[in-house]
Amino acid sequence: MRATKIVLRVILLAMLCGGMCATQSLAQESGASALPIPKMLWGVKIPMRDGVMLNATIFQPLGQKDPVPVIFTLTPYIGDSYTDRAMYFAQHGYVYALVDVRGRGNSGGAFEPFRNEGKDGYDVVEWLAKQPYSNGKVTMWGGSYAGFDQWTTLKEFPPHLATIVPAAAAHPGVDFPFQYNIFSPYDEQWLSFTSGVTGNTSLFGSSAFWVARAREYYDQHRAFQEYDRIAGNPSAVFQKWMQHPVPDTYYDLMVPSPDQYKRIQVPILTITGHYDGDQPGAFTYYKRHMEYGTEAAKQNHYLIIGPWDHAGTRTPRREVGGLKFGEASVLDLNNLHTEWYDWTMKSGKKPEFLEKRVAYYVVGEGAENWKYADSLESISNEKRTLYLGSNGDAGSVFQSGTLREKPAAGAASDKWTYDPLDTRPGDEEIEEDAGLTSQRALMNTYGNGAIYHSEPFHEATEVTGFLKLTIWLGMDVPDTDLEVVVYEILPGGGSVELTSATMRARYRESLRQERLLTPGKTEKYVFDNFTFFSRRIAKGSRLRLFVHCPNSPAGEKNYNSGGVVTLETAKDAKTAHLTLVHDAEHSSTLELPVVK
Repeated sequence: MRATKIVLRVILLAMLCGGMCATQSLAQESGASALPIPKMLWGVKIPMRDGVMLNATIFQPLGQKDPVPVIFTLTPYIGDSYTDRAMYFAQHGYVYALVDVRGRGNSGGAFEPFRNEGKDGYDVVEWLAKQPYSNGKVTMWGGSYAGFDQWTTLKEFPPHLATIVPAAAAHPGVDFPFQYNIFSPYDEQWLSFTSGVTGNTSLFGSSAFWVARAREYYDQHRAFQEYDRIAGNPSAVFQKWMQHPVPDTYYDLMVPSPDQYKRIQVPILTITGHYDGDQPGAFTYYKRHMEYGTEAAKQNHYLIIGPWDHAGTRTPRREVGGLKFGEASVLDLNNLHTEWYDWTMKSGKKPEFLEKRVAYYVVGEGAENWKYADSLESISNEKRTLYLGSNGDAGSVFQSGTLREKPAAGAASDKWTYDPLDTRPGDEEIEEDAGLTSQRALMNTYGNGAIYHSEPFHEATEVTGFLKLTIWLGMDVPDTDLEVVVYEILPGGGSVELTSATMRARYRESLRQERLLTPGKTEKYVFDNFTFFSRRIAKGSRLRLFVHCPNSPAGEKNYNSGGVVTLETAKDAKTAHLTLVHDAEHSSTLELPVVK
């Protein structure tokens, strides 16, 4: 997820609250309004092991006579926000429980994000399994925070949890509350949304308010640790997060360990999207299960990757960020969930859509459709390497460097400057520009960054998977942040953002252990955390690579001092002068996963 456009994060991604954005009427989505209206049990109290009572609203199929499987959502967004989903599944043969997490809605206790849902989820599963309307099989529904809930509950191994279907699952220590160790003002926006016991949807959705507060932090060069007070909602949770700026034990305890992945036996359906803000989290769960899980368990883990944003992982739309996709991209995910639940809990047929363990959607002219693979690794069958080159000036889209299939002859390098006190880039971030087809940010880089273009593609080419960029950099500061973005430049001159990756330089070797830079020393930086995408690059299109230091109100600013970034202010600022080297001894390369 890019952090360079604050409005894109606020409006399009709505990172952890996708259910609020994704809910549609049943009549719109699945034509369910003609079915019998379910019965409701209001204010049901579910006891936790420490005596806290969680509140649930439960929907049962009208006229239910026999026990059936139970689905529940565990949410900090108040159960009412998912009523349409509960009604749908109750109309399709399941009992559905909307459960508020502790400290939110009508549940007891105090809410500390990500801390209690594992054990609470276990207790909810086992309580629901014993109710007279339940046949003892329990599952979960939800995405984002409610996707995380499924993984953290699964790691506790409740005996009656039959399957999980996590969509766009946030992963603490990977993509929230920071992404690859870089915090965002969005953290406080989300904490304000979930503060207290009631819903704060209007406050959360007030983009004007949050843009103004982020600009206040950015323009006044305040310490990021002060951002909760700048926003007007001092938060103990926010301050605790500031004390844990790397993926340490605090976050490790929230998610499955390698040993717990080895014990997983239930079938799993993972859902994410090309433009899902929590895609890094969803893939982290998936990849770690593929790494540590048993062969039998991995065969029962399916993955769907659609051309969707965060909310679209539950309610797909054909348009995202200025792009429009084919009709096949709009899956009826309610129906697919039902088929999955029927298969795993009612001895029904396997969903026809799941032809193989990995389903991914290819976008681009003449390509719009679903494709299948046995694994992520088997999707691409060719690695194409492009070498960075230039004549020493790659500072603009009009005078750029090159991406060629052979190394450039001779020694070369490109230079740029990042001044953390320069606030002009923030002025460029306007609402109308928040899209995947905009080129505004690259029309004036303010001397910050290098740009490279490939030759036109001789034929249409499918690129699917994760890119990898290796560059050699030297700089005169002990630390800075880096971002790389890759675009398709269409034959007519239009642009489509494909993928991006970020890095805090001090964590170039390990996200858990910092090592400050030696000013003036050229070192290798490997960006292997690009987001997944699948696109048929058009004949005549070129690729554009943009490497720079992010300077935006949408992210925690690194003032390059090498100190504690959350405490840095203007007085700590150091202007960074960077040199990207690409010569015979330092091959800077971009690797593409190509499907022939």
